Amino acid sequence: MTATSRPTVPDASPRNWVDRIAPAPWRPYLRLARFDRPIGAWLLLFPCWWGQALAEVSLGHPYPKPWYLALFFAGAFLMRGAGCTYNDIVDKDYDARVARTAARPIPSGQVSVAEAQMFLAFLVIGGFVILIQLNLFTIVLGAASLVLVAIYPFAKRITYWPQIVLGLTFKWGALVGWSAVTGSLSPAPIALYAGCVLWTIGYDTIYAHQDKEDDLLVGLKSTALRLGEATPRWLTAFYAGAVLLWGLAGALAGARLAFFLALSLASIQLAWQVATLKLADPVNCLVRFKSNRLIGWLLLAGLAADMALITLADAHY
Repeated sequence: MTATSRPTVPDASPRNWVDRIAPAPWRPYLRLARFDRPIGAWLLLFPCWWGQALAEVSLGHPYPKPWYLALFFAGAFLMRGAGCTYNDIVDKDYDARVARTAARPIPSGQVSVAEAQMFLAFLVIGGFVILIQLNLFTIVLGAASLVLVAIYPFAKRITYWPQIVLGLTFKWGALVGWSAVTGSLSPAPIALYAGCVLWTIGYDTIYAHQDKEDDLLVGLKSTALRLGEATPRWLTAFYAGAVLLWGLAGALAGARLAFFLALSLASIQLAWQVATLKLADPVNCLVRFKSNRLIGWLLLAGLAADMALITLADAHY
């Protein structure tokens, strides 16, 4: 078996585009950046789009600026790839000892550490080129997130709450999206960010239940191990807090009915995750984790509808 024809890792779709159509020499690097499993990039992207759209609602814009949507799309996929590459470099010895991660490019020998480091530099440079298209305040704010990115892989070695660090890191885009439009911060994006952190703690706890036996084996920590069978109760609290903070963010930014209807639908979807979760079933956990992409689309659609309806109402009067 060649390095480019390795089996698909367990949480990637068997028919993902990387394994089907990407040029063979590129595949190990695309796998390293998780382009075969894009759900993480979407979960990084949506808070960027939400922050942008919420800011534009507050300013009475008729629709989200397509240029910013495109920049955040490219930036999220590049920086999620960079974060995963850095994480895999740091965790290479752990990954080699766990069946679910042993097929990743570095422990399986598809990519050397030196090659991964060069690829990481390429991704970070690409992300920086995108970041400098924005205003100075946002450039500084975005660059500040690299401190959290650097810390995250080590959090699971020292605390049962690494998902808090992940949330703080992964949802920084809620602040960046707002500041890209306004050039500053205010209570609305801070409430949005705080809600996103709680959301991340919740859905990544679900994800971590897939890995709890392996984490115990290699000595890593997670909220799945800390919360155990009490996880559904904690998820209820995390998700309820997220919904309340998102509602506060919308109210502070002047969002109207469409956003709050979307938020109501999102709360139902979150409740479904908790009610149907089976902690001992990895497939069940993965499906509910991936379902969080629907939350992203719901809130973005609600904000976009708000902008359109406000514009129509203003035109009518």
